[in-house]
Amino acid sequence: MIFYDLIAIVESVSRCAMTPPTLGRYAWLDNEAERRGGRSMTEEIRAEMVANVWRIVVAEGDAVSDGDTLVILESMKMEIPVLSEVEGTVSKLAVAEGDVVQQGDLIAVVE
Repeated sequence: MIFYDLIAIVESVSRCAMTPPTLGRYAWLDNEAERRGGRSMTEEIRAEMVANVWRIVVAEGDAVSDGDTLVILESMKMEIPVLSEVEGTVSKLAVAEGDVVQQGDLIAVVE
């Protein structure tokens, strides 16, 4: 999941307002998406809080949809599902069951 602080949001909004999308810093993403005929994004899923990796639901190479559970974290006796926000393939799992993740640690990458 991608989380933005206030500075990143302001920077993002000002960049969009000042430059056309195809002339911005990420213009290559638009070209890549057009070439492939759709959206071409890599999403890094990161931990929202300090927690234990209780269960891994997917494996590398699995196809996932928006909203699918990738991993279940456990913190203070609560189960916290980590969801994919994009459709794609799990290209990397950076955690194993029993690992302790800190806020911001990489959990998985979906392409």
